[in-house]
Amino acid sequence: MKKFCLIIINIFLLAIALQAQPNPAINNTYNQLLKKYVAANGKVNYKGFMKDSTQLNAYLKQLSANPPQNSWSMNDQLAYWINAYNAFTIQLVSRHYPLKSIKDIGSKIKIPFVNTPWDIKFIRIGKNTYDLNNIEHDILRKNFNEPRIHFAIVCASVSCPKLLNEAYTGANLDKQLDNQTRNFINDPTRNKISTNKAEVSAIFNWFAGDFTKKGSLNDFINQFANQKLRPSTKITYLDYNWNLNE
Repeated sequence: MKKFCLIIINIFLLAIALQAQPNPAINNTYNQLLKKYVAANGKVNYKGFMKDSTQLNAYLKQLSANPPQNSWSMNDQLAYWINAYNAFTIQLVSRHYPLKSIKDIGSKIKIPFVNTPWDIKFIRIGKNTYDLNNIEHDILRKNFNEPRIHFAIVCASVSCPKLLNEAYTGANLDKQLDNQTRNFINDPTRNKISTNKAEVSAIFNWFAGDFTKKGSLNDFINQFANQKLRPSTKITYLDYNWNLNE
């Protein structure tokens, strides 16, 4: 009897230990879908995701059933929420496809007091229900103090950062975020940067406070830009293209 009790206790402790860490296998299906339907230039094949909607929905159910734990590292938690934002955005667009813009979903829906796709509460994580704005503003921006997230989460539009065709992971997160930020800033279709003049994405205007907590916007851009800005370089903001990133 004593031996049996010890076995039960060990199984219980093992279960707790497993719950304390994220399961990397959860992202296997998502990785396969991203490799299959997201091009190197970030363009998304939404028809392909619709074709494999069963796999996408199965991945999202796994995310929903395995919310981040306080015992996870901050990088693991951050990677989880970035993946959730991007994957649920793909699901949302796929449900309403064809679309010219994700913004068109706002005119399609008939939900009282909900006017944009970012305010639709369709994301179930654990016992809570979220919309995309909840994840971006109430979780990612509020809890992580990480400006590079703005180049990782993708709102399905041409002027957004390129959707990375692999899942974010805690182990690779810093490298992934650095690469995404560097690629975005040096992409001439999204930012036009010279020593004396910089026309940059509206993202830098909308979330200016996130980029200037440790210096000026010029300082942040210079961490990643091939062409460095001077302190006096004038910055203006480009119009945002909301057409679908397909």
